[in-house]
Order: sequence, then structure tokens, then C-alpha cells
Amino acid sequence: MNPILVELHRGEVNESFHRGVVCVVNASNEIEFSRGDVKQICYPRSAMKLFQHIPLIVSGAFEQFQFTLQELAVMCGSHNGEQMHMEVVDAILKKIGLSESNLKCGAQAPTLKADLHQLIKNDLKPRQLHNNCSGKHAGFLAYCIFKGLNSKDYIADDSELQKEIKKVVSVFYEISEDELKCGLDGCSAPTFAMPIVNQAIAYKNLISPSAHISEEYKKAVEIIVKACAQYPEMLAGTNRYCTDLIKITKGRIIGKTGADGVYCIADTKNNWGISIKIDDGKMGPQYQVAQELLGHLDLMSPEEQKQLEPYHEFELSNFSGNIVGKSVAVNFE
Repeated sequence: MNPILVELHRGEVNESFHRGVVCVVNASNEIEFSRGDVKQICYPRSAMKLFQHIPLIVSGAFEQFQFTLQELAVMCGSHNGEQMHMEVVDAILKKIGLSESNLKCGAQAPTLKADLHQLIKNDLKPRQLHNNCSGKHAGFLAYCIFKGLNSKDYIADDSELQKEIKKVVSVFYEISEDELKCGLDGCSAPTFAMPIVNQAIAYKNLISPSAHISEEYKKAVEIIVKACAQYPEMLAGTNRYCTDLIKITKGRIIGKTGADGVYCIADTKNNWGISIKIDDGKMGPQYQVAQELLGHLDLMSPEEQKQLEPYHEFELSNFSGNIVGKSVAVNFE
């Protein structure tokens, strides 16, 4: 059984908790730190997005359509569906001669309550552009248009694009294609499961690629990391850990969330890759674990930790505003 990583206390009682796995690998793919079963298999979910647009860059489509780093960042993002995100995704679609109707990610309510309330006030419904994966899908469509492929089946697991993505995933996660287990993500695109240690290796390979990785792939991830570092608000958005972590560390640490309690990190200073998985799939505890881990490993300065403290340990309150307890990350000593 994996260790408890986050506890929720009400009064003097540990009322509930979240178990999970943590894995940190160095530039040689050796494990520097771990908690739990690092061979446990799970889907990286949206943490895989940074690799899913390598084919776009390698193919020449990124240059052909004159995409910006900001546009690439939103392709890699799990954004809030804020106006700034919708505008950038719409710009991508216009460059390739398509529209929102060509997306297959489905409509999703915007993340921020204020944006959702504004939709309701205006008697409007959530759109596909609001979907946190709309940028990813726009990038997929761009590849297909550039290659002259049928854009209607771009998320089919047997399409040329998804086969190419699977090849890239195999290379960066350092696992054979035959071992990758395929499932459908929340946005209906294929996603691949593998051991958590391989997910840490992949994020190490973003910043310090292993010798077997080709030069064209290396150049592609350099561009992707640069895009994420320069436009972290496109990777997530307002009041989001990914955005704030990258901003506060000035791109030294690149973090990306994934659904069902996944978080992956690339530490550019030490060339370390980190993967976190909360077993029960709860969203939120992975940020507490990430923040605790970064502090425990001295990967952040005290000032950086202080600025990100709201994501780390916080009080729990009831509907009357009374403080009833706290949520804390544990078992890192």
C-alpha cells in the first residue's frame, strides 16, 4: 500500500487522507527520492501534452504556420478557458483555416467561477474553446492540415498523427510502444499509461534528453520548454499552481498537471524529472505534495516557497467561515 502523502485534520483528529506515489530521477535516470510504488501504472493524462506536439514541430508545421511560442504554450496547456486562452486558440484555428466547429474535445465549463457566472448571466453555454484541451486539439488539427490528412479523424488511435505521438511517447518515456496501454482521455484523444518512474524520466528528458533521443526531438523540446517558461499563463491560467510555479521560479522549474491527481515537474537546474500520483485521483493534493517535495529537496528558495505557500498547507473552514482544521503534506522526512 502506498504511503499517506496528505492528511486532512479536523480538530485533533486526522479525518481523511490521500495516499500516493512520488518519484524523482536524476540526469542518469537514477532514482534520487521516492515514496510508494514507482512501478505503479497510471495515465499521465494532461502531463503528456508537452510531448504530444513534438510531431507538430518536427514536421515543419510549427514554422509553416508561423505559430508563436504563446500559441505553442496553449497547445501544451490545460487552461482555465479564460478569454485570453480562447483568443489564442481561436488564432491558431484561423491560421490553419479552420474553426471551433472542427474541434472534437467537447464543450466544458470555464474553470473560474466568475467566467462561468458571466456565461450564465448572458444566457450562454460553455463552448469547445472553453475546454481546457482546446489548444491541444487545435495543435493536432494544425499537424493534419499541414500533412494533408483527414482532419475529421485526428483523434482516432490509428490515425497517422496519433501513431506518431505514440512513437514520441515511447522515446521520451523510455518504454516500448508494445508496453504502452492506450485509453481515451477526458477530451477523447488517446492517452497512454506507463509506470510512474517512466513519467519522471520523460520530464527529465524534456530538459536533459538521453543519448538515444534524436537531435530533431531535442530541438523540439527546447522550443516547448521555452514556450512554457515564457507563457506560463497559457499553460494553466489565473490562480493555478502550474502558472504560479513557473512564474515565481522564472522558468527554472516547469510543472504540468494531469487529471486524476497527476503532477510532473522538470527541474532545469539539476536536470531532474519528478512525477507524482495521488491514488484516489483527487485534484489538489498533488500540488501540496509537489510543494512539500520541492522544499524538502531544496529545489526552491525560502522566498519562492513563501510565495507558493497557499498551495502547500492551508486551513479548512466551514460554511460559516469558522476554521475547523487544516490540510498538510506528510511523510517526506
